[in-house]
Amino acid sequence: MQRVTSDSLDSVLSGGGSTLSVLFLWGRDCPNCDIAKRALLQAKERLAWSQVHWLHDNVYEDLFMATRFGLHGIPMFFVFDGTRKLGRITSWPGLQAFVDAIEKQLLNSGLSRQLNVSLSAS
Repeated sequence: MQRVTSDSLDSVLSGGGSTLSVLFLWGRDCPNCDIAKRALLQAKERLAWSQVHWLHDNVYEDLFMATRFGLHGIPMFFVFDGTRKLGRITSWPGLQAFVDAIEKQLLNSGLSRQLNVSLSAS
């Protein structure tokens, strides 16, 4: 995961190429964030889509990022195609629901060619 800040997010998103970006907004000492981080780390292979660029920011240290997205709670995930926000995942829904949501966005974004190959291989 690439760390971003409110100052760098737009330039990172605009340089994303033909990938989706998933922005993980979290905070230190946040129990729900820790649950999400643990699940993400334990499922690295399952979340290693070649078409996804992972970004993260600690919003306790970057309050402008929290304000920008109108956060009322964390963890929060935002999905982007370039600089266009496609959607958000509020809180941690569990691994399978998270995987389903990201794969749906990949299919809808036209980046599904590689995803279909990996799904049919499983």
